[in-house]
Amino acid sequence: MNYGTEKNPYDLLLELALRHKTIRKQQGLSQHQMALRSGVSLGSIKRFESSGQIALESLLKLAYVLNRIGDFELLLKPNDDYKSIDLLFSDKTRS
Repeated sequence: MNYGTEKNPYDLLLELALRHKTIRKQQGLSQHQMALRSGVSLGSIKRFESSGQIALESLLKLAYVLNRIGDFELLLKPNDDYKSIDLLFSDKTRS
């Protein structure tokens, strides 16, 4: 699938994995320590850091341990353009 000029999902997965690993190391945590603190299995952490593959719930747990859970606050947040949202539900736009 062609995603244009934006990063493709696979590239973003690898970038997130590298960011996680960098922050984990900056905070002086081993993979084993992350597993103990987060409740995410050591195997899942190793797989994530090498391939980018991880369940969303596990990623959120890791982000929480690294004090980065707030990074997810804007993910998939709808626009605050209430006027256009109102138009979607107005009788004039329905057929």
